[in-house]
Amino acid sequence: MTFGMVGLLLGAMVAAPDSGMEHSVRIDHRSGAVESQYNADVRITHKQVGTVGVGGRPSTLRCMWSAGLVVDRQARHASGSTMARSFAHDGVVEGSRPGWCSAQRSSIAQEVAARQPELRERLVRLAQDDHGVLHAEIDRMHGTTQAG
Repeated sequence: MTFGMVGLLLGAMVAAPDSGMEHSVRIDHRSGAVESQYNADVRITHKQVGTVGVGGRPSTLRCMWSAGLVVDRQARHASGSTMARSFAHDGVVEGSRPGWCSAQRSSIAQEVAARQPELRERLVRLAQDDHGVLHAEIDRMHGTTQAG
């Protein structure tokens, strides 16, 4: 297997262990309250860069990684209607480590776990950003408009 093929294989997206997060919020809409549940999984991508040193030359191998969120929203309107949406947000936290990605996966997962507060904060902001989308879905579903 060539180094290029190894790099392509290592660049595949994988999930971090124990990476699920949740956020719940009640959104008021003039047609009734909406209880929304946001569930997010952390997804880590790895990209192998650099070359192996030959003949006494130092290696320039680095593993560039990025962790993003894949969010599933389930919302229930007071009328019983449900609205679901999935979306992703890449590049919430990023970093790099020297060497092969395959040798760094555990260390990267630990670093991502240590940065859970940043990931959770982004989940809350993504949920807030989704409120406008959710209001529009409710308006369409119940034949109302935001103007009042």
